[in-house]
Amino acid sequence: MPGWDWDAVIIGAGAAGLMAAVHAAERDRRILLLEKGRKPGVKILMSGGTRCNITHDCDARGIVAAFGPNGKFLHSALAALGPHETVAFFNAEGVATKVEETGKVFPVSDRAVDVLEAILRRLHRSGATLSTSEPATDVRPLPEGGFRVVTPLRDVTAERVLITTGGKSYPGCGTTGDGYAFATAFAHTIVPTRPALVPLTVQAAWVGELRGITLPDVTLKVMENGKPLCSRRGSMLFAHFGLTGPAPLDVSRAVSGHPAPATLTLEADLLPGEPEQQLDDFLKTESLASGKKQLAVVLADKLPRRVCDQLLGLTGQAADRKAAALSKADRSKLVAAVKRLPIPLRGTLGFEKAEVTAGGVSLDEVDSRTMQSKWVAGLYLAGEVLDLDGWIGGYNFQSAWSTGWLAGRQL
Repeated sequence: MPGWDWDAVIIGAGAAGLMAAVHAAERDRRILLLEKGRKPGVKILMSGGTRCNITHDCDARGIVAAFGPNGKFLHSALAALGPHETVAFFNAEGVATKVEETGKVFPVSDRAVDVLEAILRRLHRSGATLSTSEPATDVRPLPEGGFRVVTPLRDVTAERVLITTGGKSYPGCGTTGDGYAFATAFAHTIVPTRPALVPLTVQAAWVGELRGITLPDVTLKVMENGKPLCSRRGSMLFAHFGLTGPAPLDVSRAVSGHPAPATLTLEADLLPGEPEQQLDDFLKTESLASGKKQLAVVLADKLPRRVCDQLLGLTGQAADRKAAALSKADRSKLVAAVKRLPIPLRGTLGFEKAEVTAGGVSLDEVDSRTMQSKWVAGLYLAGEVLDLDGWIGGYNFQSAWSTGWLAGRQL
């Protein structure tokens, strides 16, 4: 058997790479973990507003559902390390966790650095070797089997290689799509990449006038020629450029993946818990009982006042009009604006502000039971470099932890 320098080299010290290195080294494998940046796990530190949304409080089926049709690829990985095992992993390393109302799991400390330090402690104990500021520049197969990994500092040989370089989201973290070139060199197909979980930009100027306002519960649909492409319910924040927050981020994949995003419209239901007839009845009753009040004040019982003022303007009504004598036609316009508000889209803020990457190495070419390439024995892929992107809420981290852990079991 050849005398490898290492049993396995892992390229990329993000969530998937770190978890794989821990699991492999704890199996007494000689592991070299290469990271091109000065520090490992930078995206972990940035995530969740520097709080790190570790996972989601659900079972494996809940994680699978968050990834749509591609979610079935995760069954074996989640069987190896599911959400509850992930929480137990970090709890065992001294990171107490909490579940928020949305189901998101965070460290009690609200400090992403605690999450990263915990996995780095475990990595140190495992015996794996971490080398930072050392990018892999080439990975090539050897005639006798195994691989040669080239860096600016050295050439090393290894029986196995795992690519966990991430996608293209937040390129400032170092995730600039390097892994796609490595995979392509081994004849893998790259599903076209696009930003996901990214804020939306809009054509409507009035949206920017509401910047800073959060609506805690809305339903958003991305519409094309009157047909919905996707729909999600959650909170939404108005910003100077457009819309952000969980609901806009969750539907953004459909926008960034469209060849002409400016032809799309976002349809917003600002009160998804209230049927149209119920809202119509409320306005009718209030216009009779509280006619002296301004209509915006009446509607402000349901929505922020600044939003109400905009809705009146959008339906051609004066901001200071009284509730009295609200005609059926004007009432219908207002109900439609609240329940089916059209917002013409421009696009997204792109990879610079995207939390994850849609697209990546085709899942058809990777064995979901092992994370090994179907084309090249000994080559493994895990994490965001794969064509996997899920909803906001810890799902994407869980995919990274799980696929990394499963790959680590094979290295």
